[in-house]
Amino acid sequence: MDVMTMFEAVLHWLAHGLWEVPWWQVLVYTLVVTHITIASVTIFLHRAQAHRALDLHPIVSHFFRFWLWLTTGMVTKEWVAIHRKHHAKCESEDDPHSPVTRGIDTVLLRGSELYRAEAKNQDTLSKYGHNTPEDWIEHNLYTRYSWQGVAVMLIVNMALFGAIGLTVWAVQMLWIPITAAGIINGIGHFWGYRNFEAPDASANISPWGVIIGGEELHNNHHTYPTSAKLSVKPYEFDIAGCTSGCWRWRGWPRSKRRRPNCAWVTPKHRLIARPWRR
Repeated sequence: MDVMTMFEAVLHWLAHGLWEVPWWQVLVYTLVVTHITIASVTIFLHRAQAHRALDLHPIVSHFFRFWLWLTTGMVTKEWVAIHRKHHAKCESEDDPHSPVTRGIDTVLLRGSELYRAEAKNQDTLSKYGHNTPEDWIEHNLYTRYSWQGVAVMLIVNMALFGAIGLTVWAVQMLWIPITAAGIINGIGHFWGYRNFEAPDASANISPWGVIIGGEELHNNHHTYPTSAKLSVKPYEFDIAGCTSGCWRWRGWPRSKRRRPNCAWVTPKHRLIARPWRR
């Protein structure tokens, strides 16, 4: 193969990658992989690890850990510890990312910076990071080489799509900082509607939790933080709760806790909460 032929081959790869597909299929791929990342955060990190609302099958749990290593570089113990501290110190000066104390602009635009700063706080990790994965692969790969995974994802995307793969990778890297660190932690404590008068500023951004995996129902979550399902009204929709419910026939996720069911008691006609049972 002469130099010109090699040059043409490189140009062809940059233009099309190994997987020659039209632009709309690249878009579909991007939407699918970013949604898997959202599902990994809300189902594994949030509901299963931070609040123990779900029990996940070891295969499912490890897939989520691997996927988060590839697409976010986040360490399970750090994320869980920061989120638990947020609930414990909500809207106070010790809250790692409260727009009430830090300002909406700071949390919305610099949420990922606040996360990285708190992740270096060893007191936070030791106090709130208990009962997170402590196995060999966690210590020797996912934690030790936390950012090498996103480099692997970059190589995969560029190999598949060529130069446009860099754009796909950039969207993946920005997805969680924008949606979780920015929108949920910022707007979710600044604007929206409230089903419950929680002692914090949490609000539901939207009744349809699709784009951010159900995390849009933030006021519901702060009212019942250990509930595996975040929707409470008939018109509200929690896609991650629906997804985990669809898996339940395989016995993979098992809901440990849900919000109490409300019922009218006669003849006193007063509303009580019945404990939820599986």
